[in-house]
Amino acid sequence: METTGNERVGGAVTLGLLAAWAVHDAEEVATVPGWLRRNVPRLRTRLPAVPEAVWRQAESVDRRRFAAAVGVMGTVVAAASAAGRLSGGRSAFYQSAVDGFGLHGLVHLAQAAAFRGYTPGSVTSSLVVVPYALWARGRLRRAGVLRPARPRDLATGLALAGAATAASHVISRTLFERVRQVWGVSP
Repeated sequence: METTGNERVGGAVTLGLLAAWAVHDAEEVATVPGWLRRNVPRLRTRLPAVPEAVWRQAESVDRRRFAAAVGVMGTVVAAASAAGRLSGGRSAFYQSAVDGFGLHGLVHLAQAAAFRGYTPGSVTSSLVVVPYALWARGRLRRAGVLRPARPRDLATGLALAGAATAASHVISRTLFERVRQVWGVSP
């Protein structure tokens, strides 16, 4: 479809990022900890070059700590959605988040294909994440505000999504450790 520049970018497009993310991450919160405990032995065998410390960390993922990390990531996605809403979809932060989210969904699908079975996030990636990202980009294009997606920009979006995910897990782990130290309890 050609760019018309006449279409308005509404809340369904910009706040839809937060909604699509919430659906996707609900699947991950519900499935990641148990899936890892059940599948790390198989992954260890298939990927012997991965350091043992990585497998131990994966096996120890706790649902509460994982959910806290998802909450931290939610603040980043909410900020990106708000930036998109306030700018009529023009925000580079919002558009990069949409691109990173869509690419994140493709990574989930590639993981499921490589695993030859279900992996956490693969269902909503195919039903929500990738379709949302394509739809949002189409709406932004029709409104005449879509920034060109150069390979460098896509790589940056995916790298930023990965960095934000890693940072959210570090923050979650740090918060849980701090609560344990200060109050002597495990949250």
